[in-house]
This record gives sequence, structure tokens and C-alpha cells, in this order.
Amino acid sequence: MEKHNTKAWLYLLPAILFLGAFLVYPLIDVFIYSFEEGYNSASQTYFGVGGFNYSYVLHDPYFLQAVKNTFILVIITVPLSTGLALLISVGLSSIQKLRSLFQTVYFLPYVTNTLAVGLVFMVLFKKTAYTDGLANLVLQLFGAGPIDFIDGPYWAKMFVLCFYTIWVVMPFKILILTSALASVNQDYYNAARVDGTSKFRIFRKITLPMISPMLFYLVITGFIGAFKAYSDAVALFGTNLNAAEMNTIVGYVYDMLYGDSGGYPSYASSAAILLFAIVMTITCINLLVSRKHVHY
Repeated sequence: MEKHNTKAWLYLLPAILFLGAFLVYPLIDVFIYSFEEGYNSASQTYFGVGGFNYSYVLHDPYFLQAVKNTFILVIITVPLSTGLALLISVGLSSIQKLRSLFQTVYFLPYVTNTLAVGLVFMVLFKKTAYTDGLANLVLQLFGAGPIDFIDGPYWAKMFVLCFYTIWVVMPFKILILTSALASVNQDYYNAARVDGTSKFRIFRKITLPMISPMLFYLVITGFIGAFKAYSDAVALFGTNLNAAEMNTIVGYVYDMLYGDSGGYPSYASSAAILLFAIVMTITCINLLVSRKHVHY
């Protein structure tokens, strides 16, 4: 038995070393940096240890704006993208002809470059001296005035960012849910139809419980992905996200390291640890909720 255990640990050793070097050690290092006040990356020196970095970050209006934007993005995009992906997946599973074609069409945004999709959205929504954008042309058909979705009001920019995020993440969710629906045992459906059960009740009592592990997986990864959002905002509003009031927590960390206000690794580390704590808390809450609603 001990021989088998030794062999198992030897097989796991490369993965353990990799995770230790590129995950555990950087996390510990960032945690230490977050308490070093006035850390200078050039001289590797600091003048004190304490919680000032966290206090500064938590009182920084740019960080508070980034937290607000990130939470709005998470609350709107995760439920909407998961719900829409579920509806589309159910629709795809109920058709026979051209199913592969539709699956390919829905999956295309996932394999398309993020910045390329962002440029397309800028063409659709950006108001310029030559055109109001396709979105405004549609609004004018209903008598609504032109809106600058890229450089205009905050709510308009947030709408575009949420729309863009849902567009980008939904294909992956459709792929996962379509596979989950295909794996459900058809005997359950046949038995329910024999009993005269309605389609809605079949969906609620059979389909949802059977695919609940995949739904839970998508919700967890959706929350984590939305909290890490940054490239989506850059693709739409450029690199100066603070000026556009559309920065995210990850964007704030990047700015503190390399942006116009860069050169403050201690502040960036504090913001990164706060993000880690938020994501960990949300994940733990989801795990507790899943015990009652996820059926394995």
C-alpha cells in the first residue's frame, strides 16, 4: 500500500511543484507586499509594515468606482448569460435539422479575438461626426434620440459593457449546457410523458435537477470571470478607464502597477488581496447554496 502511495505522490509531484511555484508562492508574496508600506520595487525597500495600504485603497475613489462597476457587471451578466444560454441550449436540443450549424454560429463569438469584437461593438454603438452608429439608427426608428454609448452617460456605457460581456461569455455556456442536456437519460423523459406530465414540469423536475451540476459550474466560473473583467472594458473604452469611469478591480490593480498612476506595487497587492477575498467569499456562499439545490 505504501509503495502505491509513493508512486501516486511521484505522479502528483510535477503538478504540485507547478502550482507551488506559480500559484501558492505568488499569492503569499502578494499578501506580504500588501502590508509593506512605501515599497520600492527598484531598491526592494520599504519604510514600515501595517494596514495603511488597505486603508488607502479602501478610501481611493477610483477603487470604489471599480468595485461598483465590477459588482454591477457581475450581478447583471452572470444570471442573464446563464439564463439565456439555458434557453438557447434547450432550443438547440429540441431541433434536429441544422443543429450543428446553429451550434457553430453560437460558438463563433467565443473563438473570436476579444479586441476584434470590441472594435465591432464600437462601430455599432460609438457616435462620431460622420455617423451615430447602428444602435442609434435603430433607436431613431422608434423616435428615440441619439445616445453616445461609448463616451456618453454612465448608464449607457454600462449597458454596452454588460451587453458585450454577455455576448462574449454566452457561447461557452451554450456549449457546456448543450452537452449536459444531451447526457440526460431519456428514460426519465419517456416515463414522464407516459404519465402525461407537462413540458414545463418535466423541465423543472427532471431537466434542471439533472443538469444542476453544470449550471452550478457555470455560475461559479461566471462569477470568477466577471470579477476578473478588464480586457472587455479596454476593448470598448480604451486604456484610460478611470477617465471613462468604467474601470474594474483588475483594471485598478493594473493601473497601480503599470498605468499612469503606476509604480505602487503595495497598493496593487492590497487591491488584489481584496479581490481574492471577495471572490473567495462569493464562491463559499455559492458552495453552501449548492448543497441544497445541486443534485449529483
